[in-house]
Amino acid sequence: MSDEMNPESQTPEEDETGKTPLEQFIFHQRRGLEEFGKAMESLLPPGFREHTQAAGSEFANGFRVLIDAAIDEIKKASEMEDPDAQRAAEQEKRARANLSSDDDDDAAAGTGSGKIKVELDD
Repeated sequence: MSDEMNPESQTPEEDETGKTPLEQFIFHQRRGLEEFGKAMESLLPPGFREHTQAAGSEFANGFRVLIDAAIDEIKKASEMEDPDAQRAAEQEKRARANLSSDDDDDAAAGTGSGKIKVELDD
């Protein structure tokens, strides 16, 4: 399309004096991509756009789960390699176990459930 057919294609902020040829090229490519996006959007029904956005969100969530699992596995592997980190992880597990058993004992104290609290010393 020429500028004669579409008078709105040139706006005052598009004055290209002082821009390098590369900057002009990038500007026109970006504008072309924006216009192409608008054309495609006008062709597609709203339901398609909604489902496409939901699919993209689910795709990203799937990768988050995968990456989090990989991080956990890397942490486990590094703890196995590093004895200090392994001891720290074991102490943390014991501390959590003691905290949860304290909570269980408090809740079960009146019920006579027969739970025994065991504390481990390092």
